[in-house]
Amino acid sequence: MEEPKNRLSAKERRKLLETARRSVEEVVRHGKEPTLEVKERRLTELGAAFVTLEKNGRLRGCIGYTTAEKPLYQTVSECAIMAATQDPRFPRLTEDELGEIEIEISVLSPLRKIESIDEIVVGLHGLYIKKGERRGLLLPQVATDWKWNRREFLENVCRKSGLPLDAWKEGADIYVFSAEIFREGEE
Repeated sequence: MEEPKNRLSAKERRKLLETARRSVEEVVRHGKEPTLEVKERRLTELGAAFVTLEKNGRLRGCIGYTTAEKPLYQTVSECAIMAATQDPRFPRLTEDELGEIEIEISVLSPLRKIESIDEIVVGLHGLYIKKGERRGLLLPQVATDWKWNRREFLENVCRKSGLPLDAWKEGADIYVFSAEIFREGEE
């Protein structure tokens, strides 16, 4: 099993949460991205991440990158802004909502293609499926939150990608990944 390596320190987690919060507030209030200054070396390394916004315990936006192409702090900032303004499932976040939003960050390990669904560990792994032009992803915590078993997790990642629920059984590429997950107010 591939637990996340090089776990972030409490200080690095706080800095990423502050970065996400500041990014959301700047873009919602002023329509611009903040100028970010990051000194923590680990946060300047390339990193893949998702940022989830919740309002009153319900999803309000979630956007991320599965590949590490930019410094982690920049990835988090961009994902936070997009979750607030570009998630097609929700209207743009308003200034009135800012005080009600909680931010969760998932820092992803690299995707690993699996040969057997027996390799999937619910509670540890997130899923990414690709079949034809369709693709979809569910973070590890989604299966845990919904108390899904392996089969339900697979069916729901298919549903999210617009595929038939059993599309995972044949001809689909399935990948797993782990995530270091943290949120505001968890210290």
